[in-house]
Amino acid sequence: MGMNLTQKIIFSHLVEGSMIPGEEIAVRIDQTLTQDATGTMAYLEFEAIGIPRVKTELSVSYVDHNTLQTGFENADDHRFLQSTAAKFGVHFSRAGNGICHQVHLERFGVPGKTLLGSDSHTPTGGGLGMLAIGAGGLDVAMAMAGHPFYLNMPKVVNIRLHGKLAPWVTAKDIILEVLRRLSVKGGVGKIMEYSGDGVKSLSVPERATITNMGAELGATSSIFPSDEITKKFLEAQGRGHVFTPLAADPDAEYDEIIDINLDELEPLIALPHSPDNVKKVSEVAGQKVDQVFIGSCTNSSYVDLMKLAKILKGKTIAPNVSLVVAPGSKQVLYMLSQNGALADIVASGARLLECACGPCVGVGQAPSTGAISLRTSNRNFEGRSGTKDAKVYLVSVETAAASAITGIITDPRTLEEPIVVEMPEKFAIDDRMIIPPPVDGSNAEILRGPNIKPLPKAEPLPDEIRGRVLLKVGDNITTDHIMPAGAKILPLRSNIPAISKHCFEAVDPTFPDRAEKAGGGFIVGGANYGQGSSREHAALAPLYLGIKAVIAKSFARIHRQNLINFGILPLAFEDERDYDEINQATARDGDELVIENAREGLLSDTIEVKNVTRGRTFKVKHNLSDRQKEIILSGGLLNFAGKK
Repeated sequence: MGMNLTQKIIFSHLVEGSMIPGEEIAVRIDQTLTQDATGTMAYLEFEAIGIPRVKTELSVSYVDHNTLQTGFENADDHRFLQSTAAKFGVHFSRAGNGICHQVHLERFGVPGKTLLGSDSHTPTGGGLGMLAIGAGGLDVAMAMAGHPFYLNMPKVVNIRLHGKLAPWVTAKDIILEVLRRLSVKGGVGKIMEYSGDGVKSLSVPERATITNMGAELGATSSIFPSDEITKKFLEAQGRGHVFTPLAADPDAEYDEIIDINLDELEPLIALPHSPDNVKKVSEVAGQKVDQVFIGSCTNSSYVDLMKLAKILKGKTIAPNVSLVVAPGSKQVLYMLSQNGALADIVASGARLLECACGPCVGVGQAPSTGAISLRTSNRNFEGRSGTKDAKVYLVSVETAAASAITGIITDPRTLEEPIVVEMPEKFAIDDRMIIPPPVDGSNAEILRGPNIKPLPKAEPLPDEIRGRVLLKVGDNITTDHIMPAGAKILPLRSNIPAISKHCFEAVDPTFPDRAEKAGGGFIVGGANYGQGSSREHAALAPLYLGIKAVIAKSFARIHRQNLINFGILPLAFEDERDYDEINQATARDGDELVIENAREGLLSDTIEVKNVTRGRTFKVKHNLSDRQKEIILSGGLLNFAGKK
């Protein structure tokens, strides 16, 4: 029996374990990436490991999130990151060079290689045939130190694309259709592998749009084959020498198969406040639009913005609309300025932003009160835009551009003749904004600003865990709920004591004070707890506030591992009905819970929890591997690695 593409790459990188779905495996990591919102902690963690230079084939430190400098904090972090890159042997992509996923696709991605990134949208690299996985910063630091990456062997889902997209229907509509069918929980524990005759009609940037938003499914990764289209893209980037043809064997087997007929799709739109709340654009057309944002790591490529320029040429943005555009990389911006497309975009009344994440992570361009904002980004969680009552819709570039012109949500099929943009034979290549590390970084000085604080230290798991339920939340709680992004809070990413004061701010602003006064306690969550970003601050802040365990119906993959990495027990209800029996924590104390003999309890599959307040007990599962048990017992991955 042959292997699918995912199995082939995992097999060639397998260090420990067997490729049986659900079993823990360890894979060798070839490349890593970090960005400035997660990178500061990742390099503090790498420094704590004590390895002088990275051991990967390639590691890149990007500056693309915290580029709004309203104080010294972000600039200090960027200086720190540049100095650690020189010290540890990491390439440094300067502010203004572009969004990590877009630049990595252009300049560094290699088919068949493994890529681990401290950003949940790292699977963008799957558009090139990479096995690209998002993780917490500590996992990335361990990979840079030469350690393998541990994960449960995912199931592999074959999404077969048939036919060809109709005019005005896009790759964004393909992934929105997948989200409509599977939901934000549908990819948990899975890798989505795309195949079928429809693949050959999609360019690498279009494939990358699909793999990028696989993160919204909760998928471990998404991947396309490496074929002639991949080869042409790499050749156009001056990197044809890294091309390798890769595809599944003809007799490969999959755990699930999903068929999508591309010619049956039409423009789709994700309504507030979840990427899987998908409808046809035609069903919601006519609603007034206040803001349109075109950019982010999902849809900011050269082809995306050339389409935008062609739609806007000779037209003016509707009076009621603010259109903001952020090219994904300096390469994209330079090429648009060379060929005149940038002039067409600016002439329409669009506002040009720098090559960065920007509005996608709530850094600038917060919508007006109660506004409807159409965005080509990947997440529309409540409050993520910077305006709590704004309504964010996710759409393709074509739908966004059409709506910016008309001032209402508009099906792009109502526009004139379809536009066609060909991939360039050669991209403009200029890597001067990427600083390679010196051969010997031993004399490089690490520069730390006053906002950069030491890592909080986790203690070994105690025999007894006792505390109040400090917070009880529902299903699909995101890392944005736990640890918000945005221009006000992101600058505190390297200062855990300061950022912890904003923990669960959007859910219950009293939580940090109550947790500190109580000396810690429990958090109780619903299904898919911790979905969204890879930000390990959503584990570090609760750790700092004394949280020792989170009990939930189920967990998102990255956040669960981040909890483990910092010594916080992730426990799942054996019977989900027990969730309803726990008192809702408010400003007053919730139920008091006790786990007796916690260290001994890790040796069994289930742990008994006493609800002292209600005089009852219930059981929870930890589903930890032997290695993860040791990490929890040690008080986190750094303590565990130090012992080793």
